[in-house]
Amino acid sequence: MLRFLTAGESHGPELTAVLEGIPAGLTLDMDELNRQMARRQLGYGSGGRMKIEKDAVRITAGYMNDQTTGGPLALHMTNRDFAKWRDRDIAPITVPRPGHADLTGAVKYGYRELRVALERASARETAARVAIGAICQQLLAQFGVTIGSYVVSIGQVTAVIPADLPYPARFAIAETNDVRCPVETAVPLMRQHISDIMQAKDTIGGVFEIVALGVPAGLGSHVHWDRRLDALLMGSVGSIHAVKGVEIGPAFANTSLPGSQVHDEIYLDDDGQTLVRRTNHSGGFEGGITTGEPIVVRAAMKPISTVLNPRHSVDLATGAEAVTVYERSDFCAVPRAGVVGEAMVAWTLANALLEKLGGDSIAEMQPRFAALRRARLNDLPMDNVSWNFGYE
Repeated sequence: MLRFLTAGESHGPELTAVLEGIPAGLTLDMDELNRQMARRQLGYGSGGRMKIEKDAVRITAGYMNDQTTGGPLALHMTNRDFAKWRDRDIAPITVPRPGHADLTGAVKYGYRELRVALERASARETAARVAIGAICQQLLAQFGVTIGSYVVSIGQVTAVIPADLPYPARFAIAETNDVRCPVETAVPLMRQHISDIMQAKDTIGGVFEIVALGVPAGLGSHVHWDRRLDALLMGSVGSIHAVKGVEIGPAFANTSLPGSQVHDEIYLDDDGQTLVRRTNHSGGFEGGITTGEPIVVRAAMKPISTVLNPRHSVDLATGAEAVTVYERSDFCAVPRAGVVGEAMVAWTLANALLEKLGGDSIAEMQPRFAALRRARLNDLPMDNVSWNFGYE
């Protein structure tokens, strides 16, 4: 199905990505793709790097005559900051920074210079993921699937989102402010909290939510652990830098409630045929399979590890105790992280859809999508007779 690889360093010449498995016949909107790249760079609390880069995607393979060919797509994104590093003598980094991959990278790979770990472990890599996710979103859009995100909390400031505020409205409001929050009264509180953190020379994390709408029922599987789509989503979103917790729907809140208040009851719609839910406590999944309800993924992002206040460490070159040296970074990356979350959800869902439908081209996939079994009585005939296992 879908696979992708990214390559490149934070301050190297460019980021490169290869995306394999996109079916033939998809016309890409490059303006929309680059709009998604720009969204990743916006957000209050971002560091100075975002003022330098103007991320844009160049496709050099797998896309000819304004359509995908079915072959691997090769994507390139230039690092403008490389110009400042091209001829520079790089000062050695020998003091590992807590929270980063400096020390663990050296332990694993035997690095004799910690910047080697820093360059690849940097969240700069997520620019390549957003490019990949933007293409997957355009594939999903062919089948009526849309994805958005918004910030739920920054540090101790939590937005109380009205339950009756539709998801498209949440997405739209979030795009109007630089903390990407759908509750306008919470926006100044979040901005002030981030500002206070910046003044304190510290960092702050938070929670963001990604929602996928229009996903058909029946994607994923309950028959094998590694085909449960909710688990795959938790893994892909959890792979984002600094994300340390992922839940499907209000999973942790559900633990404090009795089952009678958690499980989404099933009703017949007005047409007498369609099976519907009036709640979505499950976040769009039962048994690792989509229910047809909105897919809701919540992610907890820790405070960025790079802080202006020096942290205690040890100089690996001398063996003496030391403090860390600041390397430019964000103060709060939560507003930007939601865009990366959208990309990872888009890739995971696009892969699940391709697994379900098969097909080497959009033209092959569309009639198969139209023929999918739905949660309707006439799609679900029951034999309603007794039977036995029949095992020896």
